[in-house]
Amino acid sequence: MTLSLAALVDRATSLLDRPGRVLLGVTGAPGAGKSTLTETLMSHLRAEMGPDAVGHLPMDGFHLADVQLDRLGRRSRKGAPDTFDVDGYVAALRRLHDEPDRTLFAPGFERDLEQPIAAAMAIPPSARLVVTEGNYLLLPDRGWERVRPLLTEVWHVEVHDDVRRERLVRRHEQYGKSPEAARAWVDQVDQPNARLISATRDAADLIVAVDVP
Repeated sequence: MTLSLAALVDRATSLLDRPGRVLLGVTGAPGAGKSTLTETLMSHLRAEMGPDAVGHLPMDGFHLADVQLDRLGRRSRKGAPDTFDVDGYVAALRRLHDEPDRTLFAPGFERDLEQPIAAAMAIPPSARLVVTEGNYLLLPDRGWERVRPLLTEVWHVEVHDDVRRERLVRRHEQYGKSPEAARAWVDQVDQPNARLISATRDAADLIVAVDVP
């Protein structure tokens, strides 16, 4: 469904009616607009609730570094489910629940380097609501099935497939690929991942359709 930003903010804040820390997951295929939605949502939530009341834990920080992908022979599939540290991501989510009185330091992802950066993110005890976004929050296997039980609610973001693919091509070009290499990567790497993610959409609590003019 297409919901207004105000409605999404209201839905997120309503999750705080329950006790304890709330973890809101935002998922969707590559290029669907997860990060843009998350940034906009968090900006409004922080304006309403206070800058330290909302935390952010992107799944992208748990990318395996290129040196590990090379060792494992997976660099040509970077972004696939087995190119992330799923155990580390699950451990971070659990710590948010189990150690709410401690600051969580977690890795971030540097787009210019295309590499994870250790302890780039910090989630303080004051953050009762934490937004985590990533591709595989609803994947039912490969270790990812441990994620969903740790999340209060999961939203699946989607946009018209042609728009999503063109976004991905432009993104790959921006980070150094030729137009031909960018389209090949979208077809051979991003699209198989997108099909995996789209197959999990019915498990989401809310489908957020991004309206692109």
